Amino acid sequence: MSTKPDLSAAYSLKTAEDSVRLYADWAESYDAELTDNAYATPRRCAEALATHLADTSLPVLDFGCGTGLSGQALAAAGFETIDGIDLSAEMLAQAHAKQVYRDLRQIDGGAPLGHAPGDYAATVAAGVIGVGAAPVTVIDPIMESLAAGGLFVLSLNDHALDLPEYEGALDSWIGSGPVSYTHLRAHE
Repeated sequence: MSTKPDLSAAYSLKTAEDSVRLYADWAESYDAELTDNAYATPRRCAEALATHLADTSLPVLDFGCGTGLSGQALAAAGFETIDGIDLSAEMLAQAHAKQVYRDLRQIDGGAPLGHAPGDYAATVAAGVIGVGAAPVTVIDPIMESLAAGGLFVLSLNDHALDLPEYEGALDSWIGSGPVSYTHLRAHE
């Protein structure tokens, strides 16, 4: 029987193994808890991607897809080919039940993402990168896996925005050449 973790526990995770344990326990109640907290990040990210990627038939990677809330939002925004990756088998089982993904894969923290540049027109990381979640270091492999013209949509919560390394990781890509960005800041 799973237990319902305290939402704040996610902000104190230190390792990929800590994340796997937390999200395994949280998988069954995750969607309900986030709905109770009016979680809008997946919808916002999907809408932002739809604004910049007109061809919704192109494949999109949902990085850290969890229970599939982002996949549902991407499908609602019209995206047709969505794959998801996550650390937690229990979260992936919940995502699978939503029937919006072409493919779902479990990955190990720190391991290669398992796809080549150009396999996806875009990568979405909605509510995934931040304090107690995927570390700032995942930005590099995500950016490296994008093809020329590929899009990366991510959200950073206030905890991450308070730390200069998150913005610095993005700025290093933006300042390095052919990377540009659109910054959307939304509060609901």
